[in-house]
Amino acid sequence: MTGTREIIPILDFGSQTAQLIARRVRDAGVFSILVSPRISAAELKAMNPAGLILSGGPSSVYESGAPACDPAIFDLGVPVLGICYGMQLAAHLLGGKVQGANHREFGRANLSIGGRSPLFAGIPDKTVVWMSHGDQVTEHGGLFEPIASTPTCPFAAVKMKGREFYGVQFHPELTHTPHGTDLLRNFLYEICKVRGTWRMSSFAETAAAQVRERVGTSQVICGLSGGVDSSVVAALLHKAIGRQLHCVFVDTGLLRSGERELVETTFRDHFRIDLRVVDAERDFLSDLSGVSDPQEKRRRIGHRFIEVFKQAARDIPDAAFLAQGTLYPDVIESGHGHAGTSAGIKLHHNVGGLPEQLGFKLVEPLRELFKDEVRRLGEVLGLTEQLVWRHPFPGPGLAVRVLGEVTKPRLDLLRACDVILLEEIVAANLYRATSQVFAVLLPVQSVGVMGDGRTYEHCVAIRAVETQDFMSADWCRLPYDVLARISSRIINEVRGVNRVVYDISSKPPATIEWE
Repeated sequence: MTGTREIIPILDFGSQTAQLIARRVRDAGVFSILVSPRISAAELKAMNPAGLILSGGPSSVYESGAPACDPAIFDLGVPVLGICYGMQLAAHLLGGKVQGANHREFGRANLSIGGRSPLFAGIPDKTVVWMSHGDQVTEHGGLFEPIASTPTCPFAAVKMKGREFYGVQFHPELTHTPHGTDLLRNFLYEICKVRGTWRMSSFAETAAAQVRERVGTSQVICGLSGGVDSSVVAALLHKAIGRQLHCVFVDTGLLRSGERELVETTFRDHFRIDLRVVDAERDFLSDLSGVSDPQEKRRRIGHRFIEVFKQAARDIPDAAFLAQGTLYPDVIESGHGHAGTSAGIKLHHNVGGLPEQLGFKLVEPLRELFKDEVRRLGEVLGLTEQLVWRHPFPGPGLAVRVLGEVTKPRLDLLRACDVILLEEIVAANLYRATSQVFAVLLPVQSVGVMGDGRTYEHCVAIRAVETQDFMSADWCRLPYDVLARISSRIINEVRGVNRVVYDISSKPPATIEWE
């Protein structure tokens, strides 16, 4: 969906923060995408970019097999910003010298800006930046002029003579660089001269138009789960094709309390979408009877879901497309684009099995968006705050939060605990401040005392995490009084629970879900 919009391709050399660069550029009002460093200058030129950014990376430019790029990209006539490895690679390709520094820099460093450059417009002459490098440019071959330095890095920022190339040895995309966002905005607005027209409202119109062009008069099926991604897909497709959209919601019996009612109220009653609800609780619980192994649970749930969905799809005549909520991190994580793919953009390969088994073509209107952008799009499309800001929920549902065998009584017990947990988190105004909060029913019982009697009942674990991308996460330091209320209410109100514990594990080494 590049069209005529402003675009900043980011050549990704393996940096852990490449996604963050893209998000910072988008937040500044300019659309950006990650592309493979193998992309040719001709492919980049065809994208009509406003500028280019070369990301950092873990390699050394002089290592055998280190990622490189087409040197002709520096002759495209558009501004280029090299970050860390990207700066070193440019120097290496254009006649400078890069070598291991006497002093490695990892962490905060004091930057001194020498002379004024549009890259540092409005930024104090003395500031702090975040360094993470062992190599640095040691000779510039007369091509670069230094525009900033640190005590141990004389070429902390450079400008190429005669070309619009800028390089920085530090990481402006990180919040640890206080004026990093200002630097990126300067590159975009002062050097690339962008207008900053990237808005979610305009994305909604463009995406809807592209969906209409792709599907024509065909019918489209969307699997609704009640989560943010599928809900936004459904709302966008409804805007695009109206009655050609048919949503299928499978009630597995493994859902959160009130999930089915929320979906029906939102999509059938409010949006007037053709919503088909399949009540398959008995089938799913029958498949899970006697099963405790987490992977076997997932396998059986996935198999049954495909069977149920296939049956529902047969009742929708002329359906040719299946809509999925693939997001940009899914696209990125699947690896760089292969030969023949448009502009070397990384591709996502669907692993759900549904398109192949049903013979559908895919519609993935969110595949250019990050999670926070999907939430903003949901707001633009009129979804309620309750839906847009919901915490993620695993595909297998509560089956992976009921450790051990999954039965209806154990699911009901966990649902009752989860309702209390979320009520208290919302009441304490902590729901938006946390990324994911849920209860886990453990496969152990413990001794307790209630009244004058001895009990031997279930133990429930509380999990609360904060994260930017769910690739890593830290446990939330919830206030003790909130934890106390949660524990007291669960033990007093949920029959069968006499102990509540709090999970203080981070990811890694632990995972967010217990199974």
